[in-house]
Amino acid sequence: MPAARVEYIAPWWVVWLHSVPHLGLRLQRVDSTFNPRDENYQESLLFLGLVAAVCLGLNLVFLTAYLVCVCCCRQDGAVQTKLRRSCCVTWSAVVAGLVCCAAVGIGFYGNSETNDGVYQLIYSLGNANHTFSGIDALVSGTTQEMTVDLERHLARLSEIFAMRGDYLQTLKFLQQMAGNIVAQLSGVPVWTGVTAKLTELADQTGYVEYYRWLSYLLLFILDLVVCFVACLGLARRSRCLLALTLCCGLLALLLSWTALAADTAAAVGASDFCAAPDTFILNMTEDQLSAEVTRYYLYCGQSVSSPFQQALTVFQRSLTTMQIQVAGLLQFAVPMFPTAQNELLRIQLLLNSSESSLQQLTAMLDCRGLHKDYLDALTGICYDGIEGLLFLGLFSLLAALAFSTMICAGLRAWKRCTTRDRDYDDIDEDDPFNPQARRIAAHNPPRGQLHSFCSYSSGLGSQTSLQPPAQTVSNAPVSEYMNQAVLFGGNPRYENTPLIGRGSPPPTYTPSMRATYLSLADEPLRHYGHEFPA
Repeated sequence: MPAARVEYIAPWWVVWLHSVPHLGLRLQRVDSTFNPRDENYQESLLFLGLVAAVCLGLNLVFLTAYLVCVCCCRQDGAVQTKLRRSCCVTWSAVVAGLVCCAAVGIGFYGNSETNDGVYQLIYSLGNANHTFSGIDALVSGTTQEMTVDLERHLARLSEIFAMRGDYLQTLKFLQQMAGNIVAQLSGVPVWTGVTAKLTELADQTGYVEYYRWLSYLLLFILDLVVCFVACLGLARRSRCLLALTLCCGLLALLLSWTALAADTAAAVGASDFCAAPDTFILNMTEDQLSAEVTRYYLYCGQSVSSPFQQALTVFQRSLTTMQIQVAGLLQFAVPMFPTAQNELLRIQLLLNSSESSLQQLTAMLDCRGLHKDYLDALTGICYDGIEGLLFLGLFSLLAALAFSTMICAGLRAWKRCTTRDRDYDDIDEDDPFNPQARRIAAHNPPRGQLHSFCSYSSGLGSQTSLQPPAQTVSNAPVSEYMNQAVLFGGNPRYENTPLIGRGSPPPTYTPSMRATYLSLADEPLRHYGHEFPA
């Protein structure tokens, strides 16, 4: 391999990914040389995707086990334990949300880098196609000028110079030089097949890249929406929002592992190509181009000679000789054959046009232009493209971790909400300290007996031990007001004095606890009832 090729150096991540063991579905070692047509090589990339699928399965098993533990574990009634668990759930959700936002930011950067690299590849392919198409157009145009247009003019001049053998000999010499030029141009490769393949590759790459970029953008939006819904559900303790969070979080988790599988396979495959791109291109073009021509463009440098140098030199010499011969005919033959001047001038214009085509062809066949396009394409794939895929893989890992934590926190929060609702259902509806009873009381009229019972029972143990509070304005009905006044010895100051003394009921109690409390309160009730008859 020539030593002049120093422009492209594979980055470290290409070397690292290329060294990843390539295993088939039967766990046999596979050659890491990039060969997408080989079934064994395809299986090695598929195996990397299956590794991510196995990780997804383990993740789901862990979440299932955690769900079973959450459903089967006993709820500790201690206040400190409840507060500790509540803080743990809250901070777990906050950390998961922050990790998810950071992952989305990394994903945006990786998606942009990959998109830039792919479109740089497409742009380089377009430039190379333009060059190849220009070469074909110049070769075909010059060939037509030498074989069709020049032959027509020479045929007319042969009729004019039919009586002059020396001029006819000159015309034959011009025809011979034209044939020599056509023979040299036939050695220039026809790039039509290469152009068709590059065009197809660019179109397919652009099509796939558009939907890849759009899919990741939608995935980023989904992740952010799930984080927002999760935070809202935990803040409001809404079972509907928590259920939506669990479903969408599970979907985002599946998509994250799927994206990781695709990114891993694509990054390893691209790294295999970038580790030895010249070898792959030489193998792919051996049926259409000679190895000498391919190497000339792959290893452009002073040590590599142009395979077209001889053809271009012969073209230049033949063209110069023809121009000299035509100039001689214009000088010596036109005074004797004025009708030949028009044809000779047209031949001279044709040769000038061919000289311009020769200059353009020399510039296009030079290796520097196409070699630059080749290096730009490698830079787009091996630097920006693979680097972006690595960042997308990191995004997928962080997103999977964040959503796993978020699902665990959501399951714990769901259990807490379910336990709280079940405890509320076990409390008596007439309990004034029940939050559900308070919500019901906002829509239903209050019960007079409940106010009398609370006021009376709460004041029994406090008439001798505490001073009554200052008199406040009561909003109770008149009948209830009089009833309470009689119960407290005609003193209405105690009607708005709730929970005085130790005889007040606990904040929350079950119906059985209330029955016990009422049975203990019957005796003092009867005693004071005889002293203060209604």
